Amino acid sequence: MDKSFSYLEELGSSRNELIKALQMIQNREGYVSDDGIRAAAEHFSLSAADVEGVLTFYAQFKRNKPGKYEINICDGTACHIKGAPLIQEWISAELGIKDGETTSDGVFSLCVVACLGCCSLAPVMAVNGKVYGQLDRKKLIKILNEYRKKEA
Repeated sequence: MDKSFSYLEELGSSRNELIKALQMIQNREGYVSDDGIRAAAEHFSLSAADVEGVLTFYAQFKRNKPGKYEINICDGTACHIKGAPLIQEWISAELGIKDGETTSDGVFSLCVVACLGCCSLAPVMAVNGKVYGQLDRKKLIKILNEYRKKEA
């Protein structure tokens, strides 16, 4: 097994630990890479296809490497009613990515989530956990440009 995944050894080899192993991999990598799949498959004596099947069944797992700035758009009821679909549309148009994608430069990734728990600020998004509320197009573009400046 790849040495970088040696931490899987602490779980033992029972297949009942596969989900926990995938969570460990994702916590360390930010997503579950092809190497992570191979390491888990080898560790639990499974095929890579079996591991991939578990990954695709559970929504908690990410298969794409996240960008430096992870944008989460809330699409809970309050946010949805107050314009979350427009926020998503504007971000997609501005960055050229859709839900679950990362920009080609690896700076931004986009994920629509069920709820960020900030209903009174609807519509909201979070960038690496920092919440921005009462968004409109002008405010959204200003926020994205602030993150772009950090990369310049």
